[in-house]
Amino acid sequence: MPDKATRPIAGTVLAFDFGLQRIGVAVGEPEVGTAHPLLPLAAVTQPGRFTAIELLVKEWKPGLLLVGRPLGEDGAPHEMTRRAERFARQLTGRFRLPVALVDERYSSVEVESRMRAAYGARKAVSLARGKALDSQAAQLLLEQFFNDKQAS
Repeated sequence: MPDKATRPIAGTVLAFDFGLQRIGVAVGEPEVGTAHPLLPLAAVTQPGRFTAIELLVKEWKPGLLLVGRPLGEDGAPHEMTRRAERFARQLTGRFRLPVALVDERYSSVEVESRMRAAYGARKAVSLARGKALDSQAAQLLLEQFFNDKQAS
């Protein structure tokens, strides 16, 4: 599975920040390079997770799905890398849509930094505990993907 989509992106993109408890979700439009967080999905059971994703796919009709690929600081894969890659393969199989993987190192740190700057430290911690962090991370992944596409 390639790390980036090789053909031009047609239509909306759905991005997923995979996690064992929650999956952050964002939607974006490549033509204008904007991304917006959606409500995170509870990742309690696999069937429930994919039912929720199916509803998102039907609603947004994406041309591409994007999955964050967690790596160690040194770029080495680890257990969560394998789980996120498996999730990406499952998306491909179930929805027959192209799926791109993007490096998500430091995305949560960047989101926390943005939240502190926007809301202050105390409110940022509250928002992170309130699960806003997951979909904000998906939004950041999507923004980075769009920026990389524009640069290439």
